[in-house]
Amino acid sequence: MAEIEKKPVKIVETALRDAHQSLIATRMTTDQMLPIVEKMDQVGYHAVECWGGATFDACLRFLKEDPWIRLRKLRDGFKNTKLQMLFRGQNILGYNHYADDVVEYFVQKSLANGIDIIRIFDCLNDIRNLQTAVSACNKENGHAQVALSYTLGDAYTLDYWKDIAKRIEDMGASSICVKDMAGLLTPYKAEELISALKESTKLPIDVHTHYTSGVASMTYLKAVEAGCDIIDTAMSPLALGTSQPATEVMVETFRGTPYDTGFDQNLLAEICSYLQPIREEALKSGLLNPKVLGVDIKTLQYQVPGGMLSNLVSQLKEAGQEDKYMEVLQEIPRVRQDLGEAPLVTPSSQIVGTQAVLNVIGGERYKMVTKETRKMFLGEFGQTVKPFNAEIQKKVIGNETPITCRPADNIEPQLPKFEKECAQWKQQDEDVLSYALFPTVAKEFFEYRAAQQTGVDVTVADKESKAYPV
Repeated sequence: MAEIEKKPVKIVETALRDAHQSLIATRMTTDQMLPIVEKMDQVGYHAVECWGGATFDACLRFLKEDPWIRLRKLRDGFKNTKLQMLFRGQNILGYNHYADDVVEYFVQKSLANGIDIIRIFDCLNDIRNLQTAVSACNKENGHAQVALSYTLGDAYTLDYWKDIAKRIEDMGASSICVKDMAGLLTPYKAEELISALKESTKLPIDVHTHYTSGVASMTYLKAVEAGCDIIDTAMSPLALGTSQPATEVMVETFRGTPYDTGFDQNLLAEICSYLQPIREEALKSGLLNPKVLGVDIKTLQYQVPGGMLSNLVSQLKEAGQEDKYMEVLQEIPRVRQDLGEAPLVTPSSQIVGTQAVLNVIGGERYKMVTKETRKMFLGEFGQTVKPFNAEIQKKVIGNETPITCRPADNIEPQLPKFEKECAQWKQQDEDVLSYALFPTVAKEFFEYRAAQQTGVDVTVADKESKAYPV
């Protein structure tokens, strides 16, 4: 019998970004990360995801840390391992669209400060919102990975995924990620999807999922057998629940098979021992809520990501209408249909969830409407896969004409304005980007930095890359 060709599965470690974002509200500090970096650097990971997503905001807002300094310190520690970040397309790391000059400058500065792989996604899978970031990443010789926000619905056929994967390859991406933010991808569906994508594109495929619905490890197994190249996992103290499957478990699963990672379990055990007290402390302080560690099969029923569920509960609690929880869960798929069957991921999940709450507690659908719902119906987030419910759209936006162009086409260059507003606090080029994304939070941080007299170490700040384009 012929020997099966070896194809070790590559692993992206998420402990320093998505895992602590999912389980402990993104509160892991740089000082907690740095002592274990040398050990993590010896594992042989394809990449360590350590930046982007909500970490940027949380650094400034809650930890009073400079996210750019965190990145430089991590880059300094990881001598052999690629660093990866999550980037929300034209939203960068914020919740609104930015002008192309801000997107380009942010990409350039991320790579200049140590990022190797930028995972770029759009909450509507509108690839017009990805092109600027992909082109900027390629220009700087970074690795542009485009993430498809995975979801279920009539519009999301295998042909849809195959077609969009081909278009992503054509736009210049270096790899594709199936980003299953709500844990909706079940094992045999993963096998079917990865097989179809492999027919459609030559790009490497990374599968990213969350353990929320309880099937994620099995999903990875079938995805890898079907040909996926990379999976995202988290070290066990920060795994499972609303996080990713555990690194050590997946390493053991593939041991002795053609997909064997070759990772050393003794080394992983040392990393696990270091992270365990961080988990224990988070449990003790209430930062890690045991509820997020369970399995919630409602995720598959209502397609509601874990973080969105807790938001709904607190919104209903504030309104004194906790008894309406089931009604809201049933309303979410209806609102999603009205909004063109959008995937539920930041910021579309918050828009759909909040609108569903208002529809239920208002006693009439769309009697009260958030400004984000209006923006969505006006096309300001981009194009949805299916058309909006025309009747509801009319009720929400009246006689206004929705836009059909790429939303950022309507935004004038913004960098000069941000530079001017930020000038009094600026200690490094990157400060203008912190300010551009989170003006109020960044200003508070700059004032804190000045009061503490903890300035930027200009000897390690990036001096080569000035304003974009060079």
